[in-house]
Amino acid sequence: MDNILTIKQNLANRVRKRRKEIKLSQLMLSCKSQVSLGSIKRFEQTGEISLSSLLRIAVVLDYETDFNQLFTRRNYQSLDEIINAK
Repeated sequence: MDNILTIKQNLANRVRKRRKEIKLSQLMLSCKSQVSLGSIKRFEQTGEISLSSLLRIAVVLDYETDFNQLFTRRNYQSLDEIINAK
């Protein structure tokens, strides 16, 4: 399992990649998301950001629906439980 630092860095890298794919500068993302430019720069460098700011960025990058799936995976106790769930 990845450690927290790795997860944060991977998330920041995916956000940076998506931002560049849609041709947004950090300044443009800041304006559209109403997240400070400093917060965006810090996030892309370190992975540190508040949940509220991350959600605002996700909306601008058209990834807000991904948050609806967060923590919804069911933990099955047995193979029979998996088979019967379908």
